[in-house]
Amino acid sequence: MELITIDKLSFGYGKQEVIRRLDASFIRGELSIILGRNGSGKSTLFQILSGVQTKYGGRVSINGVERRNIKRQRASEVRIGFMSQFHQTTFPFSVFDVVITGRASFTRFAPRAEDRQRVEDVLKQFNLWSYKDRPYTQLSGGERQLVLLCRVLVQDPDIILLDEPTNHLDLHYQVKVLENLKRLAADGITIVCIMHDPNLAFLYGERLFLMQHKQLRSLSGLSVGEIHHMLEEAYQVRLEAIQHGDKNLIVPYIAASP
Repeated sequence: MELITIDKLSFGYGKQEVIRRLDASFIRGELSIILGRNGSGKSTLFQILSGVQTKYGGRVSINGVERRNIKRQRASEVRIGFMSQFHQTTFPFSVFDVVITGRASFTRFAPRAEDRQRVEDVLKQFNLWSYKDRPYTQLSGGERQLVLLCRVLVQDPDIILLDEPTNHLDLHYQVKVLENLKRLAADGITIVCIMHDPNLAFLYGERLFLMQHKQLRSLSGLSVGEIHHMLEEAYQVRLEAIQHGDKNLIVPYIAASP
């Protein structure tokens, strides 16, 4: 069942058109991954879906409701949590305090016992409870990403929007983040994730898209050859398809030495 539907979406910065009459849909309870080069419009689409950008043409529907009509401060049938690509803090808040800010929309004044319990449950779920008193500023990049994901999860979202959640992470934390996202999708949460690495997308994504020529093109149902050609065109790099179990990976082509 489609939870997010985009019809004839257009957006630009001044005279620079970034998205042109884009149509797409995202299925409830799936991990959808959007690929594409830098500057292709991926982050702009993320800002529109997350409600940051509202001056667009066309229609973005979430559970049948126009995105512009869904306000963060008001109750909604569908909760939307999002994590942007960049997050910095210079204050040494504890991990617990960072995560509990995700419950801010649930209480008007101070956190309640149920808010604190929800934070404890989620931190334990990610094996981060022992980090609860550690300053967030002293964590590694991978640990911070997991803490921010916990901050999103304590909101009990139906939809999670992520912009480059594995950016700057080593392989250990890339796998850890993506395995958790896949598990969350299996639990019924709809996840839309922007990524750079096609192979991580192929390994973990259930539905893949490519942002190119101001459009979002679905890769689902295409042959390996068609996907290969589209990625070569998008990234302007010669690629090679390699079979890995029941998955197909795409790697840069390296010519044999003479």
